[in-house]
Amino acid sequence: MRKSSILIVDDAPINIKLLVEVLKPIYELRIATSGKQALEQLKKSYNEIDLILLDVNMPEMSGIEVLEQVNEHPDWIDIPVIFVTALDQECDEAEGLQKGAVDYITKPISAPIVRARVKTQLTLCNARKELSHQNQILEEKVKERTEEISSTQAVIINALTCLALKRDKETGNHIIRTAEYVKILGTLLRSLPEYCDELDDEAIDSMFRTAPLHDVGKVGIPDHVLLKPGKLTEEEWVIMRQHPTIGGDALRDACDGIHKSSSRFLLYAQQIAYSHHEKWDGSGYPEKLSGSDIPLAARLMAVADVYDALMSKRCYKDAMSHEQTRSIMLEGKGTHFDPTMLQVFLDNEHLFLEIADKYKDE
Repeated sequence: MRKSSILIVDDAPINIKLLVEVLKPIYELRIATSGKQALEQLKKSYNEIDLILLDVNMPEMSGIEVLEQVNEHPDWIDIPVIFVTALDQECDEAEGLQKGAVDYITKPISAPIVRARVKTQLTLCNARKELSHQNQILEEKVKERTEEISSTQAVIINALTCLALKRDKETGNHIIRTAEYVKILGTLLRSLPEYCDELDDEAIDSMFRTAPLHDVGKVGIPDHVLLKPGKLTEEEWVIMRQHPTIGGDALRDACDGIHKSSSRFLLYAQQIAYSHHEKWDGSGYPEKLSGSDIPLAARLMAVADVYDALMSKRCYKDAMSHEQTRSIMLEGKGTHFDPTMLQVFLDNEHLFLEIADKYKDE
């Protein structure tokens, strides 16, 4: 283990000699006879200097001026500085401590006091470095754990989405497009006061990642209904309309026993699955929620899902143009859709067209 290294800065040879005699048996020493020399040594070897003993009263550049430059340099600021002052320099001492010096030693120096104060500051400095190192390790572990949780969430979402797609007639690109629509619409809405509190980065990301689970409940719908090539009868629609409850219940059960702070993405998944077929005027299903009682994530999903369903070809219908889709959705403003949300969609329709074109079905 290397000895701690101390930079002694003093223009008086006698003071340097005394400090060297006191400290040389214990520490590696570097000498500077002016503030300019001290700064040059720091530029060359700052990472090898553990503490600075700095004379306050020096010609050309005072100790205060040296300290100011040390504090302005990001690589030097953590090096502790002890002022060495004369007994009649109380004002300098106060100014130095105010500007960041960790301690001061008065001249004529006392060997025991010099050794004790240097040792104390080096011990504190090492403790700060160790704490910083431990904090860095902790931050890295937290980051690794966060990435692990995120990866686990992605695997779960992907597995459930693939399961639903294997039974549904919709394409994988529908899943991609609707998630992208949710993300861009949420990002646009966050600038409005009524949405900004909930739509932070984490919320938008969670909604984006869980949007693919909106129809996961279709795994519980019988094949003769889910895979029917034509229009459904009223009785079959009753069965089909059970899929939000099936999916929402499954995701609700998954949330049970999970700490609230770690299950935000599951909460949005649950809201989207349960309520993406609710309508602003209360005529939707399964709970006939209305207005702002419909979770924000589900209102976003409703716009995304309907837009993509109308724009896409299905075995029971042809794809509509964007103009036709826009017209139908405009009729649903304030009835099917959150009116403010739909207006933002209409004002930025070119962004949704770009997504539709980028991820169009082959």
